[in-house]
Amino acid sequence: MTPEVRAQALRRLKIISGQVQALERQVEDDRYCMDVLDLSLSIQRALRSLDTLVLEGHLRTHVVEQMTGGESDRAVSELLRLYKVQGPADSQATTS
Repeated sequence: MTPEVRAQALRRLKIISGQVQALERQVEDDRYCMDVLDLSLSIQRALRSLDTLVLEGHLRTHVVEQMTGGESDRAVSELLRLYKVQGPADSQATTS
């Protein structure tokens, strides 16, 4: 991970951490369900955005190095593993 991506990721994680703490307080305070859901969905979007940032950084650095350095099988295997973990794109499209 480049220093720039790391800094951006850490900045986003601090924001997400604050959102998670606020969500916990909402649940503890028995806040209105729709308010809890709104914040929860916001956190999920922020996490997806973080994933995109990290993935883009990985593609622009490690994958490029692997492809040009003769490790294309490793790059493909890593991307397939990520694809399998993420699941079908259709389920993500409905929540975006």
